[in-house]
Amino acid sequence: MAAAISCSPTDLRPLLGAAANASAAAEYICSRFDAVSNKFVDTAYAVDNTYLLFSAYLVFAMQFGFAMLCAGSVRAKNTMNIMLTNVLDAATSSIFYYLFGFALAFGKPSNGFIGQHFFGLNKFPSQSFDYGYFLYQWSFAIAAAGITSGSIAERTQFVAYLIYSSFLTGFVYPIVSHWFWSADGWASPTRADNLLFGSGVIDFAGSGVVHLVGGIAGLWGALIEGPRIGRFDQEGRSVAMRGHNDTLVVLGTFLLWFGWYGFNAGSFLNILKAYRTSGSYYGQWSAIGRTAVTTTLAGCSAALTTLFGKRLLSSHWNVTDVCKGLLGGFAAITSGCSVVDPWAAIICGFVVAWVLIGYNKLAEKLKYDDPLKAAQLHGGCGSWGIIFTALFAKKAYVNEIYAGQPNRPYGLLMGGGGKLLAAHLVQIVVFIGFVSVTMGTLFFLLHKLKLLRISTEVEMAGMDVTSHGGLAYVYNDEFGYPATPKLGSNTGTTQSV
Repeated sequence: MAAAISCSPTDLRPLLGAAANASAAAEYICSRFDAVSNKFVDTAYAVDNTYLLFSAYLVFAMQFGFAMLCAGSVRAKNTMNIMLTNVLDAATSSIFYYLFGFALAFGKPSNGFIGQHFFGLNKFPSQSFDYGYFLYQWSFAIAAAGITSGSIAERTQFVAYLIYSSFLTGFVYPIVSHWFWSADGWASPTRADNLLFGSGVIDFAGSGVVHLVGGIAGLWGALIEGPRIGRFDQEGRSVAMRGHNDTLVVLGTFLLWFGWYGFNAGSFLNILKAYRTSGSYYGQWSAIGRTAVTTTLAGCSAALTTLFGKRLLSSHWNVTDVCKGLLGGFAAITSGCSVVDPWAAIICGFVVAWVLIGYNKLAEKLKYDDPLKAAQLHGGCGSWGIIFTALFAKKAYVNEIYAGQPNRPYGLLMGGGGKLLAAHLVQIVVFIGFVSVTMGTLFFLLHKLKLLRISTEVEMAGMDVTSHGGLAYVYNDEFGYPATPKLGSNTGTTQSV
C-alpha cells in the first residue's frame, strides 16, 4: 500500500523568499499538500479493497459452478441431496470459519504452526486485515469443503456432511493455510527469516492448500465408505454410473472457469503496486493479467489433451471428460500461476491431462469410487501443480512477487536449483500426513458410530425421495411420466436414474 508523501513547512519556507508571510504560506501549502496526499492514500486503499472484494465475489460464484457440476454428475434420484449439501457447505462453513477458522489461519501475532487472534473477528478490522480479506479467505475455505463433498456423493448421511464440513473449515484447512499462507507460517514464502530451504513454498493460490487438502479429505471419505452399490460387478469389473445431466456439468464447468480468475488472479490481494520505477506501464496489474493468461492456457491445454487422449483410448469425444480435464488444468496451474510464463502453462496442462487419465485408470483398478473424480482431479492434479511450480517458476517473477527476500531459489528447470523442489515435496508429504490423520480419523469415527453411510434401502431408492421429500424434477402423469416413487415400492426407475 502506498505511503503518504509528507511536506515540511521548514523545508519549504526558504524557497518562498524573505516575504513576511512566508511561514504562513509554507504552513498553508503543506497542509493542502498533505490533504491531497492523504486522499491518494485513501484512494489506494479503496481501489485495493474493492479489487479484493470483487475477487471474493468471483470465488464465491464458484459455488454455483460446484452445485451445477455436482448435480449433473450424480444420478437424478440424488440431485436434491447433492444440491443441499453444496448450500450447507457454504452456510455451515461460514459460521465455523468466522468463529475459529480465520483466527487459526491468520490471527497474528502467532507462531509458525497456528494463529492465535481474531476469534469471532474480535478486534477486527486491524492495520493488517480488513473485512474484505476475511471474505476472500472464507470463499477459499468453502471451496475446499465443496471438493470433498463430491467424493462421497450419493451414499453419505446428511449429518456426516455437516460434521465433516465444520471440522474441515473450522480446523483442518485453517491450520494448513496458516503454515503456507500466513506471514508467520513455518513454510510460508513471505516469512521475514528462516525460510524453508531458503525459499518457502510457492503455493500461490492453493493447488496444495485448497485442492490437495480437499482431495485427500475426499479420498479418505470415499475409501472408508466404499463404492456405491452396483459400481463394480461381482467379478470386480467397473460398471459405468453416468451422471444424469451433462448439460449441468458443462454449465458448472463454465461457471467454475469464470470464478477461477478471482481464485488465481485475486490472490495478489491488491493491484496498485509498481514493480519498477513509478509511472511505468509495468506493475502488479501486469502480473495479474499474466496470471489470468496462464490460468486460461493451462485449462485449455488440458482440455484439448484430454479430448484427443480419451479419443485414442475409448474412440469417443466425451464432453464430461473434457470438462474434468479443463478443471484439472486449472487445479494444477493454481500453485504457480503467478510465477510461470504462458508457454510453461501449456506444458502444465498437457501433462496434467495424462496425470488425471492415469489416476482415473488406477482408481478403477483399485475399485475406488468417486462420483465426481474429485480426489483424482483436485488431489492428483493439485500434486502435479505443486511439482510443476518447483520446476518452472521464473526468477524475475519470483523476485517481483516475493520482493522481501531477493535472490531466493526458483524453478529447477529454469536454472534455480533444487531447493524450491525440496520445499514443495515437503509440502506434499506434510499435507498427505496431516489431512490423513485428521480427516481420515474423523471419517473412521463417523463410520464406527454408523453416522457415515446410508442404508442399502435408502441408497437404492435415492436420497431425494427418502430424505428430502421428493424428486428434484417435477413429473406430470398426464404426459406419461412416472409418478414419484415411494420408498420400498417397485414403481419408477429408482435403480437406473
